[in-house]
Amino acid sequence: MKILQLSKKFPYPLKDGESLAITYMAQALHELGAEVDLLSMNTSKHYFDIKELPKDFRHYGKIKLVDIDNRLDPKAALLNLFSNKSYHIERFESAHYAAALKALLQAKDYDVVQLETLYLAPYIPVIRQYSKAKVVMRSHNVEHEIWERIRDNCSFGPKKWYLQLLSKRLADYELKQLNNYDLFLAITARDLQRFRDLGLKTAAQVVPIGLDLSKYPERPLPAAPKKIRFSFIGSLDWMPNIEGLRWLLDEVWPQFVAQHPEAEFHVAGRNSPDWLNNLRLKGLKVHGEVPSAQAFIQKYEIMLVPLKSGSGMRVKILEAMGMGRLVLSTSIGLEGIHAQDGQEVLIADDATAFLQQMKSIYQQPYKLSELAAKGRQFIHQNYDKLRIARGVLEAYERLQPQPVD
Repeated sequence: MKILQLSKKFPYPLKDGESLAITYMAQALHELGAEVDLLSMNTSKHYFDIKELPKDFRHYGKIKLVDIDNRLDPKAALLNLFSNKSYHIERFESAHYAAALKALLQAKDYDVVQLETLYLAPYIPVIRQYSKAKVVMRSHNVEHEIWERIRDNCSFGPKKWYLQLLSKRLADYELKQLNNYDLFLAITARDLQRFRDLGLKTAAQVVPIGLDLSKYPERPLPAAPKKIRFSFIGSLDWMPNIEGLRWLLDEVWPQFVAQHPEAEFHVAGRNSPDWLNNLRLKGLKVHGEVPSAQAFIQKYEIMLVPLKSGSGMRVKILEAMGMGRLVLSTSIGLEGIHAQDGQEVLIADDATAFLQQMKSIYQQPYKLSELAAKGRQFIHQNYDKLRIARGVLEAYERLQPQPVD
């Protein structure tokens, strides 16, 4: 099976959910015998020097990077207002990338071209013109839904009007593309049902994110830890993360630390904004980008996921649970991960409930290790990358022309 994977950012280093999802899938497909090549955009926002790639990053047969300047351009954004195109999508359209794709397709007969997210859909015509490969969309999120939720959480005014325009145009594009694929892979059952409701008719299945579980060694928490510390980690230039973190710091943490002045909340993530770096709240420690997300997660007893918008799956939740750390999340943060409140995770959706969950576990530390252990077992039973990739390869085999007797 020859597979060409297309991505809008180079999937290394493994510090964010998208990179982990792309890399672990490619690794698993390679380990199961597939030939996997990668054509990746190397964007100005997430630029990577290929010379820094470690020697053990060997699951790709060929890697091709194309430099893309997709920085927000006020002039381009203004001109876009007078068109009917999605500015989200337009920022990832590149003649250089299309030319690189054409060259790869002419040089090798691929069986499948796997698009990692909607932002690669503009290149479907190139694939159809220069290859007989089946086109597979691996949808990481319901993309327009993220922006609709951000819009809904925004106060009235010019910003809300602009977010309405952006989300509508993105929705129009996403829905227009729905049946242009040979196979549609959704990250969660909830996302797949949402796409079905929106008009998806083509073949589709749920393919959750799988982890390389050997990379997540267990360090069990003490039966009754003497100290319980909270953490948050995520890209601090991604709007849903910023939105959720602001909510937590405004409406939850001040009340909690007032009752527990010794409490600690550790926040990590790249591109930490000035308002967060300069925030002076008791117990809050902002680390910025950390060398190892895994080490950071494992250092603290409870990971908080206060997402109020977003879609798809949060890989950091899988990682934290896989390493035996307890997760307290909103229902939105936990979408696609069918862990149960009070069994493998803790769930709270408003400030009062979030505060109560934090207080409860803080005051009953003996419950922490039991919940965390159940969470780890849950991840190992449901999110192994090889088990998930086998299902993907079987689906790819079914797409191929069958021999005639």
